[in-house]
Amino acid sequence: MLIFRYLTREILVTMAAVAGVLLLVIMGSRFIRYFSNAAEGDIPASILGTLMLFHLPGFLELILPLAFFLGILLAYGQLYLNSEITVLVACGTSPNRLLQVTMLPAVLVAFMVALCSLWLTPAGARHNEILLEEQQSRLDFSALAPGRFQDIGNGRTAYTERLNDDQSRMQGVFISERQRRSDGTPQTVVTRATSGYQTVDAETGSRFLVLADGERYSVDPGRAMAERLEFDTYAVRLSRAMESSELDDPEYASTQLLLETGTPEALAQLQWRISLPLMVPILTLLALPLSRVNPRQGRFAKLLPAIFLHISYLSLLLAGLDAIAGGALPAAVGMWPIHLMYLLLGVWMTRRAQLGGGR
Repeated sequence: MLIFRYLTREILVTMAAVAGVLLLVIMGSRFIRYFSNAAEGDIPASILGTLMLFHLPGFLELILPLAFFLGILLAYGQLYLNSEITVLVACGTSPNRLLQVTMLPAVLVAFMVALCSLWLTPAGARHNEILLEEQQSRLDFSALAPGRFQDIGNGRTAYTERLNDDQSRMQGVFISERQRRSDGTPQTVVTRATSGYQTVDAETGSRFLVLADGERYSVDPGRAMAERLEFDTYAVRLSRAMESSELDDPEYASTQLLLETGTPEALAQLQWRISLPLMVPILTLLALPLSRVNPRQGRFAKLLPAIFLHISYLSLLLAGLDAIAGGALPAAVGMWPIHLMYLLLGVWMTRRAQLGGGR
């Protein structure tokens, strides 16, 4: 029991360190992308934390198998360098016993990955998609930065001097847009107003920007004439009824719904979700012989080949996902031959190492 706790602690501590570094890199990259969108006014900065939180399971389901794989390599590699594994074997700990001890934390990690891939990740992805969709149709201007010219779609550029406290009404509005007349000739339309607010038509679902107390100018390029219109109230259509986003995509569907749907896309996504936790014990079987290093080689001697082995495994699964979804690979065959191939490779490498060929 003492040996089990020691080995498990070494693996999990190393895995946690590797996972922390990988998570920091991946989340930092995604946060920069969202922060750039917020700086451009596409999304409000207030939802960045929520978006990152619900993306976390999707990051973990990919990071944890790799982190556990590297954790075994680094932890056991150090134990081999310190001759601790040699002492354990000399004291009666067989290689099969070492494999059994390593498989116990592997089952725990596989359970965590399954929890993410089968439940938390699709739920989080759907939540973020709905949240981003709502931001496009909300009735305030939290995504519009005062004092900046910003694209609001359909060839329109908007500017506002300031927003009121609850960000529901603009003050000092300027809108420039490119339009075409009925004869096809282009024209530039400039609208200025004292204030403006958004509203949604209850019947059609279309969004309108309602401007108050302003002027509208229509200018044709190349003509020394312009049209001027003064108004008390003027409504500009911002968008038609919101089309539902691709929330029926298998990526956002629950695992239960994938089972009930049965389409090639749904079966491909289902096999992908099952494959991620299934990778953990197979990678464990591969990691044990790869962690067996000669003290003269150093603990990082087999790290690069191991990483390439993991990349090839994950790449084949991704290729299988696309092939099943596209109908090029029968769902009945699916990704199972890939898992079987790496399982047999792990069994062969483990057997070879036990016979002394991996020294």
